[in-house]
Amino acid sequence: MSRGFVKEEDQEEAPFIPPRAALPAGVTNYVTPQGHRQLLEERETLEEQRKDLDITSDQDRRHATAIIDGKLNLLNERIASARILDPKEQARDEVRFGATVTFKFLTGNQEGQEQTFEIVGVDEANIKARKIAFLAPLAKRLTGSKIGDVVKVIMGGAVQELEIMNISYE
Repeated sequence: MSRGFVKEEDQEEAPFIPPRAALPAGVTNYVTPQGHRQLLEERETLEEQRKDLDITSDQDRRHATAIIDGKLNLLNERIASARILDPKEQARDEVRFGATVTFKFLTGNQEGQEQTFEIVGVDEANIKARKIAFLAPLAKRLTGSKIGDVVKVIMGGAVQELEIMNISYE
């Protein structure tokens, strides 16, 4: 049928589904046990939202359902690919996945200041909660370090020297 005979309101645009946190192809999807629980809780929430949709318009319902289904598909892929690493099973004397690392700036405009971050999976990363993804440049540079090591990392466009002050696994 010619497009000239199709009603405009019958043309539904595919909804935009925001992508999940970046995980490059071929990279293992490491998650902490807590991160895995968060993914499962997120799935439960989305399934509840889908079940409890209170929309009378068929078009609006289809659109809302398509968004939730799209999010669920991306989430289920992430859950299926998850490899849980328990921080309690990591080597205690060096920075690894799941570590909470405290370091001190030895150079730069933050010289003398300390910061603490936990190295987590990409879906768990939240800078406000002081959690960085294991793929982040800072996490990559810190991984393998021990207390007392000095690590050079580019931050804010300049090379910074960081001294590892503490490593813990909670």
